[in-house]
Amino acid sequence: MASIASLGVGSGLDLNGLLNQLESAERQRLQPLAVQKASFQSQISAYGKLEGTLSQFQNSLAQLGKAETFAAVKSNVFGDAFSAAANSEAVPGRYSIAVEALAKSYSSATIGLDDKARELGAGDIDITLANGDTHTISIAADASSLDQVRDGINAAQNDVVASVINDGDATSPYRLVIHSAKTGEQASVSNLSFNGFGGELTSDSATVQAGTNARFTVNGLTVESASNQVEEAIQGVTLNLSKAGETSELAITRDSNAIEKSVKDFIKSYNSLNSTVRDLGSYNAETQSGGRLLGDSSLRMVQSELRSIFSETVVESSSFTFLSELGIARELDGSLTVDDEKLATVTNEQLGDLTTFFTGQNEQPGFSSQAKTVIDRLLDENGVISTSTEGMKSAITRIDERIAREEISIGQTVERYRTQFAQLDSMIANMNSTSSYLTQQFDSLNAQLGRK
Repeated sequence: MASIASLGVGSGLDLNGLLNQLESAERQRLQPLAVQKASFQSQISAYGKLEGTLSQFQNSLAQLGKAETFAAVKSNVFGDAFSAAANSEAVPGRYSIAVEALAKSYSSATIGLDDKARELGAGDIDITLANGDTHTISIAADASSLDQVRDGINAAQNDVVASVINDGDATSPYRLVIHSAKTGEQASVSNLSFNGFGGELTSDSATVQAGTNARFTVNGLTVESASNQVEEAIQGVTLNLSKAGETSELAITRDSNAIEKSVKDFIKSYNSLNSTVRDLGSYNAETQSGGRLLGDSSLRMVQSELRSIFSETVVESSSFTFLSELGIARELDGSLTVDDEKLATVTNEQLGDLTTFFTGQNEQPGFSSQAKTVIDRLLDENGVISTSTEGMKSAITRIDERIAREEISIGQTVERYRTQFAQLDSMIANMNSTSSYLTQQFDSLNAQLGRK
């Protein structure tokens, strides 16, 4: 039987179109699998969203469980002598700080030269610091311009910094300036000498400025510091001295606003979690559509665990047992609201009890620790979210394997149809050819017999 290169050529039938229709019909077998796979993928995405909001809530609980959160302070400076920054270790109080002198770094310059690019000749620079450290820097003759001497000094050590300036002198404006990398007496240079360099590189004694320490008093107590940034004079406070001969006041007070914000951040984070849980398990009767985890047993377990957070008794030694006593109420939809005035009163008047409620005391866990234990359990690698997600991923893998098998089966079926159609096409082509031949023979015979 003759081979047909393109279906339908021999028969004149639209066999390719018919074959495509048959393939489309066969591929309908994949549709339920695709729908099922999309459903699993949607649920995995929903679990990812749920896991994300649980993690955010977990972080807010961790922050609320730290004692330093409730030790937040703020600093106010009255005057221009210094600026200040306080951390949670600072103790509320008021301090009078008089700045007598600021810390300075050592500085000196050489006499001026006419050309900073001219080679001076080989030489050595000897540097001795007040703390006893020494440096000897050797400069080669072919690298002895003022710019190259500067680069050699800076490359050899980190205690002093060299630079080249132009002081505007009409004949010899270029000077090498040396200054200590740090302020203070011990970082100052006690000896600086230049040996060699054709005798052209020498110090200008009139430019020498010794390194000095900062001196100031805190409530009458004298303090010295090698730096103008002082971190140990007042517990938990960093001072940045800026103006000598001035006295300014520093007030360290408890930062109630920051403490209240931490509590409100916890509420905001929980409400976001509660909203996510409700949305994922919701049902809209008007649109007859449901959340991606509607009826899901794992979501119901998460909801149950979250409800348990608010039913446990907190530290017995605290004056507070429930969130409601802090001005935090749980609404019918599960969200939390806060009475700002009541929370502010508790923060200002019962800060110790508030701290104990959230952070715990004497190995007794506080609210934050108890709640975080629940969230940790949900987010554990063996927890309900992880196991449910992995189960769905396994189901998707099985669906993919089934789809792959169905694809092979569909391909084999289509090929079988293609072969049958090719045979049909060839057969019809032969029949048409035979019919045409017979017609020609009959026409010829009729002609011979004079019938036409």
